[in-house]
Amino acid sequence: MKVTEYIERAKNTLLSFELLPPLKGRSILDVFDVLDPLMEFNPPFINVTYHRDEYGIKKKFSRRPGTMAICAAIMNKYGVDTVPHMLCGGFNKKMTEKILIDLWFSGIRNIFVLRGDPMNFEKKNVPEHNVHNHSVDLVKQIYDLNQGIYLDKNFIGVHPTDFCIGVTGYPEKHFESPNLNEDIFHLRKKITSGADYIITQMFFDNTKYFNFVYRCRLEGLTVPIIPGIKPISSKYQLWNIPANFYINLPHELVREVQRAKNNKYVSRIGIEWAIQQSIELKKSGIPVIHYYTMSNPHNVSEIVKNIC
Repeated sequence: MKVTEYIERAKNTLLSFELLPPLKGRSILDVFDVLDPLMEFNPPFINVTYHRDEYGIKKKFSRRPGTMAICAAIMNKYGVDTVPHMLCGGFNKKMTEKILIDLWFSGIRNIFVLRGDPMNFEKKNVPEHNVHNHSVDLVKQIYDLNQGIYLDKNFIGVHPTDFCIGVTGYPEKHFESPNLNEDIFHLRKKITSGADYIITQMFFDNTKYFNFVYRCRLEGLTVPIIPGIKPISSKYQLWNIPANFYINLPHELVREVQRAKNNKYVSRIGIEWAIQQSIELKKSGIPVIHYYTMSNPHNVSEIVKNIC
């Protein structure tokens, strides 16, 4: 079933989760160990990430098994819908079409589209021929397949796909955008090109999310905007999260973490902070809350238990 269909039928706030595939050489049981504690909360869908930096620059080998295989294993074991992440970079349009066809044949009906950051050895922000340089281009290709439009125009009697397309939103704006207005302008292009819903980047101040939703609605964006929540779990993240995700951490949260004796206490602080965020979001009538597990289910499981 489509993510949007789950939202339309929801009577209460749904809870979805996102996980990182295990390193190559590990077992599928590592995936199940992450999901087993979370399945009691009946997630409507599970997102499975994909990262271009999982490919070695010299050896050119993936460090993690394919997202499609992980999605298929999850669907087979739990009977839950999966949402594979799909990136623009690293694939030409023909390769992208093949992947999409394989996903469709596998019974996957949802795709989450991201641009993906360039690798260190690649030129940044340089348009390339026959590849998707922006996520809106990938959205358009998926939308075309949904209309039965393939790259080979000579196909006869083709069957259209019917993917539900998700894209990322940034409550504190994408770091490359000069301001939030410009960022929402580009987000609007993705929606008008065929995207069906938005999942936000993590945030630690709910006012950022509510303001983002308000600004999007002013621009005529009526699609669901799902908040993304991640519990902080170490002092290192006080530097790592702002440096890598370009978001602000509230002063009160930072002070509490700085005063913590060790990461055990930090984890407790992060759980309590995310619980309060989740309670407020749930009270506001949010249809879905999306949790970034980073393949560590224990913190997220405790958060969800306290809001159900």
